[in-house]
Amino acid sequence: MYPSGTLRIHELTDEERAVYSSLKPERLPEHVAIIMDGNGRWAGQRSLKRFLGHQQGAKSVQLVTETASRIGLPWLTLYAFSLENNLRRPRAEVSFLMRLLKSYLESNLQRMMDNNVRIRYIGRTHDLAPDVQEKMAWASEATARNTGTTLTLALNYGGRSELVDAFRRLTTEMKQKNIPPEHISEEDIHRHLYTAHIPDPDLLIRTSGEMRISNFLLWQIAYTEIYVTDRYWPDFRGLHLLQAIADFQRRERRYGGLGEECGEVEEDPERIRLAAG
Repeated sequence: MYPSGTLRIHELTDEERAVYSSLKPERLPEHVAIIMDGNGRWAGQRSLKRFLGHQQGAKSVQLVTETASRIGLPWLTLYAFSLENNLRRPRAEVSFLMRLLKSYLESNLQRMMDNNVRIRYIGRTHDLAPDVQEKMAWASEATARNTGTTLTLALNYGGRSELVDAFRRLTTEMKQKNIPPEHISEEDIHRHLYTAHIPDPDLLIRTSGEMRISNFLLWQIAYTEIYVTDRYWPDFRGLHLLQAIADFQRRERRYGGLGEECGEVEEDPERIRLAAG
């Protein structure tokens, strides 16, 4: 296992090193979240069964996580299985995805240990099958002392359900501590989110070209930069993660304010009067 803070740039591919050399290490995102989309379409374009797309997608998880580890990315969150997936997909496909999850954890545990990766989960994981929860807990406990990249899998997850669960816990706390509603702050809500222990994402990547966030981290991405690629998730690699980070570094994050290049804005009273009609 590599100690915390160890960069392993020499383990990147030549193409990855070329992109990484253009980055400013001090401006790397702290947290990258990814909506992994396109497994089924990737398989369909190749006249393959959907499950083969999911298998190839699991390989992408492994490769992207290892690149994140090599560049010292602290937090990587992947939208692996949504609450809607669980409710709306055919039972046979859901069962396959759960078997694939268990297989991924078993076959990649040693690689996670070798790369100092810690694995965690967010979502209504208590609703998953007991054998799946057992395997998840096994992997989490085995990697708990790792100090490199924290890989968080969003499983049986929905952004709205996360807020519902957070408000339920907050309501219970308010009753126990006799806290009046007017004293509730954003920090109080944040403390009860699944991601209370994780910084908000700096960068959200969506594969497959879809221009939507699909009920993912609704509270957390208020000021997150969004990067969309037409590439399907099974074809997404560490190189493409680095390219997304390069695009991120070319942007100016404003958090709702004016950009630095705008300077101080002096309003023209006449212009304001005309605009008001």
